Amino acid sequence: MLSIKKTLVSEELLEKNFICDLERCKGLCCVKGISGAPLEKGELKILKENFKKIKPFLNKKGLESIKKNGLYVKGNDGEWETPLVNGKECAYAVFESNGTVKCGIENSFRDKKIKWRKPISCHLYPVRVKNFSRLTAVNYHEWGICSSACKMGNDLKVPLYKFLKKPLIRKFGLKWYEELSSYAKK
Repeated sequence: MLSIKKTLVSEELLEKNFICDLERCKGLCCVKGISGAPLEKGELKILKENFKKIKPFLNKKGLESIKKNGLYVKGNDGEWETPLVNGKECAYAVFESNGTVKCGIENSFRDKKIKWRKPISCHLYPVRVKNFSRLTAVNYHEWGICSSACKMGNDLKVPLYKFLKKPLIRKFGLKWYEELSSYAKK
């Protein structure tokens, strides 16, 4: 583990190679799993303030789930997360004609309707962040559905921390990222 400011970072961020391979995985990380995408407390307000602009980018099932459950829900762990559609995909997930899953929030961002890209937990995936009272753990989450992303990362020799440069800077800041990068050079 690496200690950077008030975070403990898994060395796997430096050791593992990764590049999302959306053509192969089709965005299954938005569909599989037992809970919605983790949301930070500050993101609840952002989601609420921007929902009217996100809504046109969502599908009928997602909107029904949001109407029934709310914009966000408390998960089994007591943390905030996105609601699911029938216990499966994220309510903000949208399916393209080729079967690829995209994020309705991010589609709204790309269309310049909102300034918030998407929840930081989604932007950081496959890195998971867990806050504790005195520190934050930053870990790689290995999941079989991302095997093609690991293969592509290995083929192109792109370390996970480099692939996730923008979201890591978004979450922790440039100085934090530079310190993480310095460990890779050792």
